[in-house]
Amino acid sequence: MDKGSERRAGPARLAGSRTHRTRRTRLAAVAALTALAVTSCTGGVTGTPGSSGTRDALFPKLGNDGYDVQHYSLDLDYDPASGRLTAGATIVAKAVKDLSAFDLDFAGMDVESATVDDEPAAVNRAGDELTLRPEQDLTEGETFTTYVRYSGRPKTITDLDGSQEGWLRSSGGRVLALGEPTGSMTWFPSNNHPSDKATYDIKVTVPDGLQAVSNGELVSRTLNKGRATFSWRTKEPMATYLATVAIGPYEIDKGTTRSGIPIYSAIDPGVRKQTAAVVAQLPDMLAWEEKRFGPYPFASTGVIVAPAKASGYALETQNRPVLPLDHFDASTLVHELAHQWFGDSVTPAVWRDMWLNEGFAQYTEWLWSEDHGGPSAQQIFDEEYAKDDGDDIWAFPPAKPPTAADVSGRPVYVRGAMVVHKIREAVGEDRFRTLVQDWVRLHRHGNASTKDFTRFVDGEAGHRLSTVWDTWLYGDGKPDSP
Repeated sequence: MDKGSERRAGPARLAGSRTHRTRRTRLAAVAALTALAVTSCTGGVTGTPGSSGTRDALFPKLGNDGYDVQHYSLDLDYDPASGRLTAGATIVAKAVKDLSAFDLDFAGMDVESATVDDEPAAVNRAGDELTLRPEQDLTEGETFTTYVRYSGRPKTITDLDGSQEGWLRSSGGRVLALGEPTGSMTWFPSNNHPSDKATYDIKVTVPDGLQAVSNGELVSRTLNKGRATFSWRTKEPMATYLATVAIGPYEIDKGTTRSGIPIYSAIDPGVRKQTAAVVAQLPDMLAWEEKRFGPYPFASTGVIVAPAKASGYALETQNRPVLPLDHFDASTLVHELAHQWFGDSVTPAVWRDMWLNEGFAQYTEWLWSEDHGGPSAQQIFDEEYAKDDGDDIWAFPPAKPPTAADVSGRPVYVRGAMVVHKIREAVGEDRFRTLVQDWVRLHRHGNASTKDFTRFVDGEAGHRLSTVWDTWLYGDGKPDSP
């Protein structure tokens, strides 16, 4: 993400492993109720409601600790004239504890019905929490399927830092659905925390003449009575905040990278001329980043180029980042492509680990400059360090943003990049390159924390990088010496 120059979510995988509870016969149901009554009388343990949040230090109400989502299948039908979305979400998940109920994060719109394993589920709404109570408790280790039918006009959320996310509408039927850190829950119910990644099928129906672009690969496009349905599939796990839908009169560019990765880019026709030169550099940028970080981690790539002020920031949505015209340049595209390794493939365990995303993406900008005739990373580091004690890059340590509003603060980006530079300085150029590639390979398509990272680096270096961690990563204020 870039909220300075930037604002800075398949069935094939589940086949064979997905299980469904068999329907109980009336006799079995009676037996189960009898057993439950006996259990209650004897003090036995039954399922409990999952908590309405994962106790994340910055976003304590996001997510649910009672289940692990395996797959989302979203069926979205959008009417640009009214702004109304009619949708169904099928969620395949595994219970990680015995559950009598569980929460989904969902902001706005009307829930029309919900089922768990094809049986009606009781529904309760409280703020942004949608609580479902299945007819029968879920047991730990059980895979279950939830379906939620809903409709309405999706919300736009104004973040604490003043930026907007969620379902962003603009002229000509255009929509950008963006979700960092919370906005995905405005257009689909989910376990909305980066620690729970899943595969996705996203089907979007819009009036013919508009494109609907999402994550992953386009499986099909069909026409029916003047409406076009685009079916997208994301086979690699994705955090909810990285899911996107871009609707509009986009022009589609296709190609391949040097390593054979398919490119699918969507460019708004009103900005093609202004952005063509930078878009053409995408294959070269990815080839350079693959040399730096190792193989590209996904099955396709590309970029979504939106009109100016469509979002007010760029975002590293998985497979194809979103960049509006007013935040579109080579450095920002390099930054967002770097996120495909740092943030999208290796995703933070909690929101306070965001510096692992932004610090590395910011430092990639510095490396690009160094390797392409601009100032070196050391020169950029020195320029940043020269800023006085009152500059906001020293407001807090990059690994300890104090509030949710600080997740996209400059210390997370700039001082995070300075941490990466100090690691490079401490271990040397060759070991640094190997260390970075080993890190993204070790945690490919998973989650990792700051503690995971510091332990890994110390192990690779052969000793604890005390000054880097204590002074640059966790230390308060401007370090006494660069």
